[in-house]
Amino acid sequence: MDYVSALVPPVVMAVLFIGVIVTMVKSQGGANKAKEDAVVDATLARAEQTRQAGQDRPVS
Repeated sequence: MDYVSALVPPVVMAVLFIGVIVTMVKSQGGANKAKEDAVVDATLARAEQTRQAGQDRPVS
């Protein structure tokens, strides 16, 4: 019975890992894709503005 207790944790972890991967694949695209892309684009634009604003200041 030691082999059962040795195999249970890896099997449980494998099942959970597969569940996470399946969930990630299923959530790609769909109705929220445009919304998620817009959030990423806005964040990147804000970061670019911050970077450019930092370059405009003279170095003292």
